[in-house]
Amino acid sequence: MSATIAITNQKGGVGKTTTAAALLCAFHQQGKRVLGVDLDPQGSLGFSLGLDIERCATIYDALKGQTPIEDVVVQTENGDVLPSNILLSAAELEFNRPGREFLLKNQLSKIADRYDYIIIDTPPALNVLTVNAYVCADALIIPMAPEILSLLGVAQIKETIETVRQCYNSRLRVLGILLNKFNARLTLNREVLEMSEQIAQQLDTQVFQTKIRASVTVAEAPAHGESVLTYAPRAKPSLDFHDLMDEILALQV
Repeated sequence: MSATIAITNQKGGVGKTTTAAALLCAFHQQGKRVLGVDLDPQGSLGFSLGLDIERCATIYDALKGQTPIEDVVVQTENGDVLPSNILLSAAELEFNRPGREFLLKNQLSKIADRYDYIIIDTPPALNVLTVNAYVCADALIIPMAPEILSLLGVAQIKETIETVRQCYNSRLRVLGILLNKFNARLTLNREVLEMSEQIAQQLDTQVFQTKIRASVTVAEAPAHGESVLTYAPRAKPSLDFHDLMDEILALQV
């Protein structure tokens, strides 16, 4: 039975796609069967893994019922991917019928038994796509940058999580808050860490022991169609993401 993890934060630029791609790659390197789901209309996850997102079927086609989800899955060197592109931005207007919160869950149920882990990259918004991710997820990981505005995004997620738990998915839990671009030598980073621990308590979760250290390789990797783990396997962020995977495995999602 697969475990589904959604990477979420309504704030952009906090490393959601980097985290999703890195975890997909890390689990794949451990021999796990993995599927990445790109729910961001920017299509960054697929692009980051080398896909031509403008010339393939996407998760939008599957959610609309136009293409069987099996035909949308694209195989990559780092696992399977359900790509997206800008067409998915119409979801808020087009997906307006009753039960729209379960569109993704219903589609993934058709292929979930093929995978050990399903990693969902969500858009930087709390909209119908984000809710779909929460409804079918077993757990959430909340990445954030060590910045004050990033803290606000984390705090605002709480209400959406509680609504989904009450109405759609009572088993949903937050695995932890993940600090990206972290530098322990900087005073602001240490202050944000302390504040993020307070927010974690409110969400009944933790701040991951693993912090993803800053490196230019994280920004370079997508331009080469790779996860940072394959682009620069010995870089500090790559080592950190392997440690994060070990933390996740220990939590037994």
